[in-house]
Amino acid sequence: MDLLQVIFPVAGVKTYLFLPPAVAFTISFFTSMAGISGAFLLLPFQMSVLGFTTTSVTSTNFLFNVTGTPGGVYRYIKECRFAWPVALIIVAGIIPGVLIGYYIRISLLPDPQSFKFFVGIVLLFVAVKLIKDAWAKRTGGQEETCGIADRVDKVSLSLKKVRFNFKNATHAFSTGGLFVLAFVVGIVGGVYGIGGGSIIAPFLITFFKLPVYTIAGAVLLGTFTSSVAGVAFYSLIPIDGAVAPPDWILGILFGAGGLLGMYFGAKMQKYISEKWIKLVLGIIVFIIASRYILRFYNY
Repeated sequence: MDLLQVIFPVAGVKTYLFLPPAVAFTISFFTSMAGISGAFLLLPFQMSVLGFTTTSVTSTNFLFNVTGTPGGVYRYIKECRFAWPVALIIVAGIIPGVLIGYYIRISLLPDPQSFKFFVGIVLLFVAVKLIKDAWAKRTGGQEETCGIADRVDKVSLSLKKVRFNFKNATHAFSTGGLFVLAFVVGIVGGVYGIGGGSIIAPFLITFFKLPVYTIAGAVLLGTFTSSVAGVAFYSLIPIDGAVAPPDWILGILFGAGGLLGMYFGAKMQKYISEKWIKLVLGIIVFIIASRYILRFYNY
């Protein structure tokens, strides 16, 4: 088994070659059903299990999103469950936010222990939203068809409102409201090394009242775009004379597992209750968040 162990120079860790893609596949298979790439769970794994605690762990997490999210996006588009207006507004708001988050991460949160506390606060918020939404909504499966009622259609996009139809129902939300949300989430995602889907998705479902079957793919596309920007910012823009590029090999290995996990997760979404997906995720995230926060005070 020692022959399968690899040293990743940028990360400064040694682990089995098959472990990163296997972990990424398992995480993203379940999280992609809610429109979440799984980066918010992969980051604690890298920091606590692999011991990857330098600033480059953030850009490596972004690289996982870049490589992995296209699998889920493609599947949601293929099944006609993709809200393009939601995706476009998220992309427009989240990219400038990621740039600001990058500067905050480098300038104010370079210490791993402080960063873990920040991670814990973000994850605690995500956990509460997931668990609350799990108990508030009950959604059954849907048929794997592209019939008229199952398509996102009759889209209307303006500076004030976005409207679209799905399953014979009209859904509307504020264009400016989603833009502001995406911008704020971009800042958090830029610091944390996530695309922001783990924060945006609960908001879209809980406050914007949009069905998870239509927003999951759009959120993943937003995650992909913001992560491309994140990798570029961390690799090319120096602060205090230093950049923080990803560990490319490790990030691509994570992404390979994520690509398959998100594809099959998106395919299986319609067969699994939304309530149980979010409840299980919420409990897992709450445990991780609690450990990070408590360890900060015991440090």
